[in-house]
Amino acid sequence: MITKDNADKLIEIYFYICEKFEKDLKYCCQRYSNNNEPEFTDQEAMTIYLYSIHQEERFKCKQIHRFADNYLRSWFPKLPSYSAFNNRINRLSEAFTHLVRPLLNEFVPKDCSSEFSLLDSLPIITCSGKRSGKVAPELTDKGYCSTKGMYYYGSKLHALAFHHKGHLPFPEELLLTPASENDLNVFKQAWSDIENRTFFGDKIYHNKDFFSEIASSQNAVMLTPVKNIKGQSEREKQFNKAANDLFSTAVSVVRQPIESLFNWLIEKTDFQRASKVRSTKGLIVHVFGKIAAAFIYLIF
Repeated sequence: MITKDNADKLIEIYFYICEKFEKDLKYCCQRYSNNNEPEFTDQEAMTIYLYSIHQEERFKCKQIHRFADNYLRSWFPKLPSYSAFNNRINRLSEAFTHLVRPLLNEFVPKDCSSEFSLLDSLPIITCSGKRSGKVAPELTDKGYCSTKGMYYYGSKLHALAFHHKGHLPFPEELLLTPASENDLNVFKQAWSDIENRTFFGDKIYHNKDFFSEIASSQNAVMLTPVKNIKGQSEREKQFNKAANDLFSTAVSVVRQPIESLFNWLIEKTDFQRASKVRSTKGLIVHVFGKIAAAFIYLIF
C-alpha cells in the first residue's frame, strides 16, 4: 500500500506518460510482431520506473522491481518477473530519451534568461581508468575528469542551460558522448548556430579565433576565465593579473550554478555511477531515464 498523496502522484505520472506515449513515444518502441499489445504495457513500465526513482528513491532496476512487486502489485497486476521487467525497460531506452525533450521544452520557468546560457559537462563513470571498459563501446571510452583529477571509462553528459537568477539553471539541451569527446568540439557541432546569446563556460571553451567568427556571424559571445598565453613573459602576466583575476572570478560566479544543477541531479538520481550498466541501451536508460525522473519531480 502507498499513501493517498503518493497514489495521486502515481496516477498523474501515468496519465502524463500515456499522453506523451500516444503523441510520439510509441513510435520509438513499436513492435512488429504478434506481441504488439502486451498485457503489461510500456506505459506501465515507464510509470513504475519513473515513480520509483522520483518518489521512493529506488535507483537500481532490481530495487524498482522489488518495490513494485511489494507495494504496487494492486495497481499493476500483470507486472512480470524482474528479468522480463529489466528487458522491457532497456527496450524503452529511446522512449526515455525522447521523453526528456518535452520535459525540458514545456516546463521552462518563465523567468529564465533567453540571453545567457551556461555550459558544462559531467562524467558518467562505468569503471575506473585502471580497468579496460567493455560496456557500451558506442557511447564510452577512456577520459579524464579534471575536477576529480582522475581517468575513467564512461561517457560525458554535456549541458546547455538557461541562466535562472537566484535558482538552479534550467537545461535547454542535454547530450551524451564518449568520455574523450572535447567539450569545445561538442559546442561547435551542436550549439554554434545559436544566435544572440552570451555563453559562460570554463577554460576548455577558450578559442579566440573561433568565437570571434561566431560573434560576427551569430552575434554570440563566449565568456570564459582568462587562460594563460603560451610563451607569455612573467612581466606581462603580472601586469594583467589583477584585471584577469577579477574577470575570471566574475565569469566563474555566473557559471557556478550549473555545477549545482549536476549536484542536484546526482542527489536525486545517483546517475553518475554507472558501474552496474551492462549494455548501450542500459546506459541510455540509466542517464536519460533518471534525468526524466528528476524533472518529473519538479512537475508533480
